[in-house]
Amino acid sequence: MHLRHPYGFDGRRRTANAGDAVWLRGLIEQVLMTRPGERINRPTFGAGLAQLPFDGLSDELSATTEFLVRSGLQQWLGDLIQVEQVTVTAHDSTLRIHVTFVENRTGESHTETFERRGAG
Repeated sequence: MHLRHPYGFDGRRRTANAGDAVWLRGLIEQVLMTRPGERINRPTFGAGLAQLPFDGLSDELSATTEFLVRSGLQQWLGDLIQVEQVTVTAHDSTLRIHVTFVENRTGESHTETFERRGAG
């Protein structure tokens, strides 16, 4: 068991735990939404998706975002997961990132969707 992300308490008022799949999802979300430079002791940590413009997502920006996601996950979580596929779509003011990955320890495949809403 691992600490749940975001940190919280369970029904017994103890630190909430999470299974492997939930824990890995939280780690992926941290990598995707953390801006490089945001963490003092790890200045290169993160993919920086929170700072990308995505209104009218072009093919070039979509490909760049997919590259940022894949390379960030491989760099920071490569010992835990193998990224199989990354798909980035935008609709109105919502950016959606679909990540398919395999847990290295168990060989289980998962697909997770992450969303970022822009101003507007």
